[in-house]
This record gives sequence, structure tokens and C-alpha cells, in this order.
Amino acid sequence: MKIVQEVSLISIKNFEESNDWAIIRAEIRDAIALIVHPPGTSSFTIHPKKHGNGVKPIKEACMIALRDKFEWRLETPITYATKSPGKVDATKVIDNYLFALEWETGNISSSHRAVNKMILGLIRGVFLGAALVLPSRKLYPYLTDRIGNYEELEPYFDVWRSVQLQEGFLAIFVIEHDQLDSNVPTLTKGTDGRALV
Repeated sequence: MKIVQEVSLISIKNFEESNDWAIIRAEIRDAIALIVHPPGTSSFTIHPKKHGNGVKPIKEACMIALRDKFEWRLETPITYATKSPGKVDATKVIDNYLFALEWETGNISSSHRAVNKMILGLIRGVFLGAALVLPSRKLYPYLTDRIGNYEELEPYFDVWRSVQLQEGFLAIFVIEHDQLDSNVPTLTKGTDGRALV
């Protein structure tokens, strides 16, 4: 799978220039690059059926790579609000802080909640940095109907950039298939993510 765009949505102070970010960025990029389909190939090919492919197997493949290859923690419970905003898909410990990663598997409202969850973690000083992974508009038609995607989220960037922070970093990675082929099987919700790595 490939990354077609990477955006620093929020970058306050110098985390973006740090060695910590260089390592984390490389690990995220490597984990995404490891996602292949069909199994045993060296790239990610998707069946071009409209809304015909599940999203969770793709996410699970990345999460497995982050956990097994780079020692990230998955499904991390976070408590930094009156009511818990839910678990974070993956976290990496940096000193006494966490770097949070969310992978979008829901609709555009879910994408907004994911960004808000990460920004709240930045405001509360729980996260030193965070990143969101979501599909491009080119990948979008072949995934679950109404999946959150970069082009639908982008108009709201100025809202999140206006949040007052003393320190914080939030990146967005936009992912896309390497090629289309109607001969490969579709990805279903029941597919084991491990088979994609």
C-alpha cells in the first residue's frame, strides 16, 4: 500500500524536527508499506467493486505490523476527559508521553471524532503527537460506503489548526492502493488482517 500525501495539520514547537518523529514516521510508513493484497504479493491490489471491500482488514494488517515489528501498543485505553473518548488504535511511548495513531474505519463523522480525540489528548498533555491514517478519494469508492476520506475532511483543517496549544503535533497520512484488478478477491470484514502483511 502506498502513502500519497502526508500533511502536518498541527506543528507547534519542535517535535516535527525531532529524532522521535523521524523514527515514528519511518515506522508508520514502513507498516503501511507492508500491507499487501493478495497475500504473498509485493503490492496492494484492490478489486474495483464499488463499496465492495472492507476496511478493517487493511487497518488490522497495519496494526499487526506496528505491534510485532515496532513494539507499538494496540487499543490503548485513554482517560483524559470527563467521559473516556475511547481507546486509541495504537500508541508508542516517548519518555513519559504517548504518540497516538488512529486508522479510519468509519464514516466521515468518525473521522471528525478521531481528530477531536487526538487534539483533546494534545490539549490535556497526554499526547506529545498524533497521526490519523485515512483513504484518498481514489481509494474511497472501492471501500465500505461512506468511509471517511481525506478530501471530505480537508475543509475542516482550519478549525483544528485554530486550537490554542502550547505544544503539539498532528499528522495525516493519506493512503491508496497500488493498482486495481477485478481478478483479485474483495476484502471482507471477516478477512484476517494477518493475511495482508
